[in-house]
Amino acid sequence: MFGKLTLDAVPYHEPIVMITLAMVGVLGLALVGALTFYKKWQWLWSEWFTSVDHKKIGIMYIIVAMIMLLRGFADAIMMRAQLAVASAGSEGFLPPHHYDQIFTAHGVIMIFFMAMPFMVGLMNIVVPLQIGARDVAFPFLNSLSFWLFVVGVALINISLGVGEFAQTGWLAYPPLSGIEYSPGVGVDYWIWSLQISGLGTLLTGVNFFATILKMRAPGMTLMKMPVFTWTALCTNILILAAFPVLTVTLALLTFDRYLGTHFFTNDLGGNQMMYVNLIWIWGHPEVYILILPAFGIFSEVVATFTKKKLFGYTSLVWATAVITILSFVVWLHHFFTMGSGASVNAFFGIATMIISIPTGVKIFNWLFTMYRGRIEFSTPIIWTIGFLITFTIGGMTGVLLAVPGADFVLHNSLFLIAHFHNVIIGGVVFGYLAGFVYWFPKAFGFKLNEKLGRIAAYLWISGFFVAFVPLYLLGFMGMTRRLNNYDNPAWTPLLAIALVGAFIVGAAILFQLLQLYVSIRDRDQNRDLTGDPWGGRTLEWSTSSPPPFYNFAKVPEVKELDAFWEMKKDGSADHIPAKYEKIHMPKNASEGLIISAFSLVFGFAMIWHIWWLAIVSTIGMLATFIARSYNTDVDYYVPAEEVAAIENKHIQAKQASQA
Repeated sequence: MFGKLTLDAVPYHEPIVMITLAMVGVLGLALVGALTFYKKWQWLWSEWFTSVDHKKIGIMYIIVAMIMLLRGFADAIMMRAQLAVASAGSEGFLPPHHYDQIFTAHGVIMIFFMAMPFMVGLMNIVVPLQIGARDVAFPFLNSLSFWLFVVGVALINISLGVGEFAQTGWLAYPPLSGIEYSPGVGVDYWIWSLQISGLGTLLTGVNFFATILKMRAPGMTLMKMPVFTWTALCTNILILAAFPVLTVTLALLTFDRYLGTHFFTNDLGGNQMMYVNLIWIWGHPEVYILILPAFGIFSEVVATFTKKKLFGYTSLVWATAVITILSFVVWLHHFFTMGSGASVNAFFGIATMIISIPTGVKIFNWLFTMYRGRIEFSTPIIWTIGFLITFTIGGMTGVLLAVPGADFVLHNSLFLIAHFHNVIIGGVVFGYLAGFVYWFPKAFGFKLNEKLGRIAAYLWISGFFVAFVPLYLLGFMGMTRRLNNYDNPAWTPLLAIALVGAFIVGAAILFQLLQLYVSIRDRDQNRDLTGDPWGGRTLEWSTSSPPPFYNFAKVPEVKELDAFWEMKKDGSADHIPAKYEKIHMPKNASEGLIISAFSLVFGFAMIWHIWWLAIVSTIGMLATFIARSYNTDVDYYVPAEEVAAIENKHIQAKQASQA
């Protein structure tokens, strides 16, 4: 009745796992108790869980991303600590099978369940405000996308206490991920968490692609869009092109494991290299899916905190477009060592070097924007300067790895790990954290504590270098990746330094949590309802901070690039309409949450081969979807009187804030 699920699936013999589960259980019970005591369940359901407001959905994405950052960082600390103590003669504290699960989960969590949702969350909050839209093109689809992502998060965390996670590395190459070498449920957890959350990401790509192309304010041509919106558009084009490949690849691996097919084994004409090609045809565009929005954030931040127009707007846009196209012709540099031949390796090596050119154009755009500007050293610009230094180093090591001969030596070493983290942490994470601080006042109406924010930024930047520069050196010394212990005592001092760096990053994260606590505690002293808390150039029009649920009482009209900045200078940004019109808005919807709950049950049932439960949950998903299709009560009009009351309240608060 319960398929492969038995009580033995709970890892009683793993003290680290059981202690972690106990702590999570206590915290979970405390949270449930607090919500029940303060009678917040109805508020959560009506205001957040069923909301289709893009701003609230964006905030929920970022909250989950922050939680998964803590989970992924805990895995990183355990890996660094294991390698620091597992020197010659010591096995360390993590057995091999547990260590393999940890480094697999770390990669999956940080890419799929921290970086991706952080990016989608920022896009949700900012893009409609930047283009003058009241919501995204498909608000219900936005809610469904979020809850499908949450299902992926739930499955990967359930694997901690019921069964196991994959021990294959974050991309699960066959034949290691095949049923012969991974007969347990770990790879199945990996497949279904990625498949369900990946579907949510694909729906997000459809939604934002349509939103940006069809819902821009009157007069906003493509070349009048803010740079962040441009990077969001290119990112969603990449999602639409790349994520179907991931979906099909996971489906074929599923067939191999569940139905005994041989797409990715040597038996019956299959080919393991086909999997590697497919996964990287998705995987390398995924790197640019993550980094392009960060480039957009840095563009906004630099223009704001130098009090200048962005240098070379057109070249930035074209560089973004070129990166979008070239990202699909560099995937094979991930397996230079697998015998493709000199001609193929040369083509992809050259393509990899070429893609560094538009990236370099962006670097110079930001530097020239800062040149002779009145730089205000607020937290977002500190993240930006840290990025410029860190990402440039990561880019140079990437160009080195683009040389097939050098890659033969360094490919399987810690040098590659250091390079990858150099561009992902120094580019993606620094960018998203800069965007988080930058747009926090727009989302919540008050600023984050600047002093604690600066300390966190400095610790992150310094901790990164202490943690990963030793890995470059270890790579040159011959230490390979995916080791859980080693017998070369010369490596131990550098691994100990890397552990110190990880603890510095941990201190940075603690300061960020403290920053959130102190800022929320003192929010009434730091409120800024003017709609322009940083005094910047392109801060999402003259909406209040936070904006009303309909964003704009009157949709703005665009006549030029940096239109809002020009409107502020001539005073028209504060123009009050003679009268307010009724506004058409979508209603809250619970169906996205319900469909996702059924998909969670479906994924769990498929992992454990509980076929009857998989059938029941499939019927539940289809029935909910059909019911939603026939529901005609999905939108409403906000009366003009209500709009006027809300706007007058915000105008009074803005005047009081300015006074």
